[in-house]
Amino acid sequence: MKNIQLLDCTLRDGGYINDWEFGCDDLVSIFERMVSAGVDIIETGFINESRLFDVNRSIMPDTDSVQKIYGRVDKQGAMVVGMIDYGTCGLDRLTLCKDSYLDGIRVIFKKHLMKEAIAFCEKIKKLGYKVFVQAVSITSYSDEELCELVELVNRIKPYAVSVVDTYGLLHQDNLLHYLNILNTRVHPSIGIGYHSHNNFQLGYANCIEMLEMDADRTLIVDASLYGMGKSAGNTPIELIAMHLNTKFGKNYDINQMLEAIDGSIMKIYQRFPWGYNLFYYLAASNNCHPNYVQFLMDKHMLSVKSINEILSEIEPEKKLMYDHGYIERLYTYYQCTEIDDKEDLRRLAEAFRGKKILLVGPGASLKKESVKIEKFINKNRPVIISINFIPEAFGADYVFLSNVRRYIGLNNALKDEKNRNTKVIATSNVTKIKGHFPYTLNSRWLLDLEGKVLDHSFIMLLRAMMKVNVRQVYCAGLDGYSEKGENYFKPDMEYWFTKREVATFNGYVMKCLQEFRSRLEVDFVTTSFYQE
Repeated sequence: MKNIQLLDCTLRDGGYINDWEFGCDDLVSIFERMVSAGVDIIETGFINESRLFDVNRSIMPDTDSVQKIYGRVDKQGAMVVGMIDYGTCGLDRLTLCKDSYLDGIRVIFKKHLMKEAIAFCEKIKKLGYKVFVQAVSITSYSDEELCELVELVNRIKPYAVSVVDTYGLLHQDNLLHYLNILNTRVHPSIGIGYHSHNNFQLGYANCIEMLEMDADRTLIVDASLYGMGKSAGNTPIELIAMHLNTKFGKNYDINQMLEAIDGSIMKIYQRFPWGYNLFYYLAASNNCHPNYVQFLMDKHMLSVKSINEILSEIEPEKKLMYDHGYIERLYTYYQCTEIDDKEDLRRLAEAFRGKKILLVGPGASLKKESVKIEKFINKNRPVIISINFIPEAFGADYVFLSNVRRYIGLNNALKDEKNRNTKVIATSNVTKIKGHFPYTLNSRWLLDLEGKVLDHSFIMLLRAMMKVNVRQVYCAGLDGYSEKGENYFKPDMEYWFTKREVATFNGYVMKCLQEFRSRLEVDFVTTSFYQE
């Protein structure tokens, strides 16, 4: 007969959101409310010997620490478990189960460590604990590899083995495929669990599908308060508990869960929101590790379309094992879009010959020193080239476009009547929505393939100026970055990463200006961190 158990993982998986710092009062309150709600299995947090004991955090160095935080709460009928990420905690950190507040331990592990991890699980079982075998990133397993895992699991007979959809990649058909393999091959005395993530908004639906399995064994479904958890979060426990009450005759106290959400979870959500978003959609839709998406988004030069195109090029064996050097190479290759730009370079060289050139960036000095800029323009009548935007105060003759994300606002600005004569000089990694740009330059020779910054727009434009035989440029609104923020004349242009990368970006530009000095004189009309 099918026996369904509900497992709450808020205090463990939810801890990825706040570095497990719930505060002692909230840790105990959440735990106590889950006990009162009648939840079958409650996960108290991670056991990780590298972390010092902190009564405010649900990541603890040993099993004794669990007692120190939760020990005064009557567990009543709940099974209390902790989790170990294999390799982060030795057996010497675990007391015998009879002396511990914990009833069970869940062990997560990557596929290539399955044999060692299962041997570790067997040793934990000998200490008296109920052991849960948690196969993370289940989508990385082939059928043969999953069958190999089942053989190992059947030998040690843990309490349960779980399908863990680490990156939220499972749809109902492939979820059922994995579950059916387990249900057919795993010994009937062993429970089968499912741990979802909500990257495709399918966590709740998949749990319902799993619970409909025709299985004569224990089925364990993981969930968390308000879906709090890693990446796009988990199945909300208040939803799946409601379904279990209605469909399977359970009697979970939903009000206790709602009180926990209201009293302890919402204040965290307001500071560190989680849930489905574009970031996790991109990772899940490309079946890849989220760090690949993070790397590309942190570049702040790519549209979502471009990010998606790069992710689609990741080789299958690389998708779920993040490789920083590999994604960096893919990004560089993507940016190095090759074209023949000889004719465009010739036309630009002819247009700029004998003229003063003013390069304009979106720095805060555009407003603060507007009078100075106006005087310079009135006196010198320069050719104005703006970078990834068009200044409203005086417009531009040309706009240099190297950032796909900035193209969105720029495309709209170019439709304005006052900018009808502004010509676009685009790098070859930027694709026009319709037709072709007046000038397109080969991005490969504008990039710094060996430097700290691959594609700094200002430096790319200076390289373009040298390529078309310009020997002197003036600069306005190219202020450099300040740790205080307020780097742009429009606040909505500010990137979150600039404060973090101030020294890197400013140092890189100043180094390039030194290297270019013999070929290009760069003078600043407005105040800049780049000035010596």
